[in-house]
Amino acid sequence: MPATPARGGRRAQPGAVHRQCGAGAGGAGAASTGDAVADAAAQRQCSGAQRPAPSGNVMTAPISSLIRRAPVQIDRADSILDAARRMADERVSSILLTQGDQLFGLVTDRDLRTRVLAAGVDPARPVADIATLAPLTLQKHQSIFEAMVLMARQNIHHVPVLDGTRVAGMVTATDLNQQQSTSAVYLTGDIYRQPDLAGLVACSLRVKDLQSSLAKAETSAYSTGIIMTSVTDAFTVRLIQLAEQQLGPAPVDYCWVAAGSQARMEQTARSDQDNCLVLSDDYRPAQHGEYFRAFSKFVCDGLDACGYVHCPGEMMAMTDQWRQPRSRWNAYFAEWTDQPEPMALMLTCVFFDLRAVHGHAELLHGLRRDMLQRTKGNSLFLAHMVVNALKHRPPLGLFGQIAVTRGGEHRGTIDLKHNGIVPIVDLARNYALAGGLDAVNTQDRLAASAQSGEVSAQAARDLGDALEFISALRIAHQTRQIAAGQAPDNFLRLDELSSFERGTLKDAFGVVQQMQAVLGQRYYGGRG
Repeated sequence: MPATPARGGRRAQPGAVHRQCGAGAGGAGAASTGDAVADAAAQRQCSGAQRPAPSGNVMTAPISSLIRRAPVQIDRADSILDAARRMADERVSSILLTQGDQLFGLVTDRDLRTRVLAAGVDPARPVADIATLAPLTLQKHQSIFEAMVLMARQNIHHVPVLDGTRVAGMVTATDLNQQQSTSAVYLTGDIYRQPDLAGLVACSLRVKDLQSSLAKAETSAYSTGIIMTSVTDAFTVRLIQLAEQQLGPAPVDYCWVAAGSQARMEQTARSDQDNCLVLSDDYRPAQHGEYFRAFSKFVCDGLDACGYVHCPGEMMAMTDQWRQPRSRWNAYFAEWTDQPEPMALMLTCVFFDLRAVHGHAELLHGLRRDMLQRTKGNSLFLAHMVVNALKHRPPLGLFGQIAVTRGGEHRGTIDLKHNGIVPIVDLARNYALAGGLDAVNTQDRLAASAQSGEVSAQAARDLGDALEFISALRIAHQTRQIAAGQAPDNFLRLDELSSFERGTLKDAFGVVQQMQAVLGQRYYGGRG
């Protein structure tokens, strides 16, 4: 299936029952050396049983808490007119189609406008003819946060809620708008409605405010990253749609792929762009090259205009090297894995973190599957990756004290990204590549690595807590800058922290330093 966000969750296969959207993989066990970090995470109310979750607000409440009435349903064989009358009588904006006890589809007031009135469809026809079949659903125990992310990422505004297979009710974007920190749903909706780049640029001015509202609601760093990245995805997809409107449909299949922090869904209000284009092997440069050159430039320049600045290293789809057929990408990965020289290792830190955003996702999925088969258990390649990863060290001095930058533009600060977050991202990537694990998000990689035995459950939990704490400090720092009218950055002064936070940050850096030493010993202590 394409990775394109669906409008209304429509599926091609009629008669399917439903798709269920659930949570990801579970996490690891209790910490020991990271107890102070875990305690801080608890103080911030960020750490869940499986992974950091938004808390300290209603976002952790079950989605069932938003259901105010019994579901309004109609049989799939009833007419469109019957459905419209029932919606008017019940004063609802959507109605569920059922077949026996099973959910069959969904009809909204927008469907009645666009698929019936505007299309001149006979209202006596069965309502199933104009319904969204097999809509995306949630289980009633899932959180309000999960509903918000689903709506934001898929650009939908109605989600049926199930109790097992039984329909329990309906949740709409209006219901979510009454909760804290849900403006992402409406922001992404506005993004998809924009007719041109100027409209998208206007929408982008709201991104910093979104991060600030999430911070005020004490949303976890993990959840903030998912929400902020969902907005980036929306800008990307809408720019792709506008490019195709201007240039015409793509001549061959493609997959627009996010790399780096967007791929990991770990973005904040300050993010540049890392992306690439995987083309079908039907691609022929002479016939199709100019189209995809203009296409990728339109999207990358549009992202830059929206605040996602061009990658300083030009790792973007608009660069010819990173806009290639699948077979060429496969050759890239084979070369980087078999000949891990310094430039190859630098590229792996970006392009081994990939996620399909739009287009034919299977072009990427097969590529990643082949890549992970090459890296799993590949001691020589992994040893080089470890050397590269250990170049980013936590800023701890000789006696274990936090060491600030001594000179330059950022004198007296700590680089939370490159000296705090990146070392954990690198560790998790190494675990995932060693185990051939498909997870891309860092917290998900740590959980999967613990489950597979690449790292102990205790170590995975320690690193996860350290990542959550450092990322939360980064978001709080950027939020203060946004409130002061400054451009957000990653450079924190220690006087911004309380004594408790400073001590916990030192402990978090200590956890990372310890796990870097363990990984180094694994590959250079005779056990690689």
